[in-house]
Amino acid sequence: MSMEKTFNLARREDGIAILTMDVPGETMNTLKAEFGPEITEILAEIKADSSIKGLVVTSGKADSFVAGADITMLAACKSEADAKTLSQQGHVVFSELEGLSIPVVAAINGACLGGGLELALACHLRVCSDDKKTMLGVPEVQLGLLPGGGGTQRLPRLVGIATALDMMLTGKQIRPKQALKMGLVNDVVPNSILVETAVELAKKGKQAAKPVKQSKINQFLESSSFTRDIMFDQARKQVMKKTQGNYPAPAKIIDCVRQGMNKGMVKGLEVEATHFANLVMSKESAALRSLFFATTEMKKETGAEGAEPRKVNKVMVLGGGLMGGGIASVTTTKAKIPARVKDISEQGLSNALSYAYKLLDKGVKRRHMTPAVRDNIMSLMTTTTEYTGIKDADIVVEAVFEDLALKHQMVKDVERECGEHTIFASNTSSLPIGQIAAAASRPENVIGLHYFSPVEKMPLVEVIAHKTTSPETIATTVAFARKQGKTPIVVQDGAGFYVNRILALYMNEAAQLLLEGQRVEHLDRALVKFGFPVGPMTLLDEVGIDVGAKISPILEKELGERFKAPAAFDKLLGDDRKGRKNGKGFYQYGPKAKKAKLVDESVYKVLDILIASDKESKGVAERCTIQMLNEAVRCLEEGIIASPRDGDIGAIFGIGFPPFLGGPFRYIDTLGAKNLVDTLNGYQSLYGERFKPCDTLVNMASDGGQFYNS
Repeated sequence: MSMEKTFNLARREDGIAILTMDVPGETMNTLKAEFGPEITEILAEIKADSSIKGLVVTSGKADSFVAGADITMLAACKSEADAKTLSQQGHVVFSELEGLSIPVVAAINGACLGGGLELALACHLRVCSDDKKTMLGVPEVQLGLLPGGGGTQRLPRLVGIATALDMMLTGKQIRPKQALKMGLVNDVVPNSILVETAVELAKKGKQAAKPVKQSKINQFLESSSFTRDIMFDQARKQVMKKTQGNYPAPAKIIDCVRQGMNKGMVKGLEVEATHFANLVMSKESAALRSLFFATTEMKKETGAEGAEPRKVNKVMVLGGGLMGGGIASVTTTKAKIPARVKDISEQGLSNALSYAYKLLDKGVKRRHMTPAVRDNIMSLMTTTTEYTGIKDADIVVEAVFEDLALKHQMVKDVERECGEHTIFASNTSSLPIGQIAAAASRPENVIGLHYFSPVEKMPLVEVIAHKTTSPETIATTVAFARKQGKTPIVVQDGAGFYVNRILALYMNEAAQLLLEGQRVEHLDRALVKFGFPVGPMTLLDEVGIDVGAKISPILEKELGERFKAPAAFDKLLGDDRKGRKNGKGFYQYGPKAKKAKLVDESVYKVLDILIASDKESKGVAERCTIQMLNEAVRCLEEGIIASPRDGDIGAIFGIGFPPFLGGPFRYIDTLGAKNLVDTLNGYQSLYGERFKPCDTLVNMASDGGQFYNS
């Protein structure tokens, strides 16, 4: 029985052939190594047929061109030689396509990413649809890789070095109008006439290369190898500052472009294949790819086996503060579900509306949406100071103060005013959901839905089930969070849940180090260098010192002495230091603060700290992070999280645990459980019981166990 073909060549009477890619049984096209012989055979057929005067390359999928290469094939690479061969095979095919004597036009609708854009770049011309799903980009850097199909060479030659580097180093996706403006595509048209437009373009024959669209300063910088090297050196400095050297891919992308632009395409492709192979086999890319597969796998799960989610048609948000406003905003903007915000004051409601409007208006200013679209989305958000217009709410998200009595009142109000199936979802950050549900007559409808601030930016949400939360409530809440554009992890009930629990010990240890005489900037620098997006002192200023002080006693009461907060919190609050929110924290804020972030030196006096040295102490990052690792394993041990996978995703998406390490559990596998236990024991002898390794780690240390098989 013959295999179904991926590529179909159709000849038209006007001499233009249409090559359609349609991977059988898949919703989106991805490039696979096994397609090589089939496409080579078709290209040979095109070359041999003199009646074909032009070629249009398009997709048989309704909503995508080519979404990239199938990254599962990278797992089959056992060595750098295997990975290099993979890249070189792509080079051969794309060079054959580019080398056709007839004009080749890519007709792009939907996702055109990674290897998909490299395929389009190998065509002589490109036309794309104006559909909102049409996006072009090379996001390989997000997987710790670089474009390995000639992208590092063709992209800078088409759009300029500066623009190409920006695309490759950030992985950003380009919209159609922007793609046209930068010269990435030759035309943008409605999807209904996309293929015909491409056909007409092919009929015009091959066209002379147009000059790259760029600023005068970039024209100058790209005009000679000397000025190009200045640009590359500057780019490398910026990359090292941003990545702290923890991610090898950006530096290798810059080197590929440098070598190719200075020494020619052949040399550039050779360097690209070598660097690609090296990155495929790197531990950083392996960690980032595992994260990609984990999040993809999670999208298929309901969170409660055997339960189907109910449809959510209307949402109510209790509280018009920053969290409430953010939750209402992602509900209307991302999920396109009407949201009714209730607050006790008109001012609170006004703040929520203003917050949502400002977020949408940014999209208008960046030309990502029209004012009419913005206003239509805003019309989905309504407000009230009373329990009116909410009888038919399917889910109520409570985002009020961390006060158990207040939350009990909210539960009773919602059960009185809403339907019997209405879900009550609390955005509490530390109070156990079971305690909140104790006031409910329908506790099966009560669940935790813990967002992170700022809501519109942070990808994670914790869905917290207490002992009697129904499977249908869990499934409905998980589906709702996904519609909001979030990555939900289902965790079991307990103080601090998962993310805040592991974060608390990390922050407490940083505070201990501060009290021992470590400078604020040294603490932050050490953890940023380790791979966190911001340091612990900056994070505390951003979240609010008062918020941290409120959470600590709850965790200590429920989980024990190891969560006892250092005396620093009381002293800081005694001096009215809440962080950025009131312009008084570890750093300087307000009009007097300079552009460079400076420590408020008076904080040391408030804390009665004698700074021992201006030198950074060794082991700062280790002391903070191993607390987090130990507690993450304890959460798995207690069943708070269901799996190491969920723990890794929660830590990376919730608090910025370094993605290149793969999450706490993958990092423990890298370190080795025995090494971690030995380190914890060493610190325990110096600083006490808070460093005592949990039982699971001790057992793994003795039997050589790991959390993952690979």
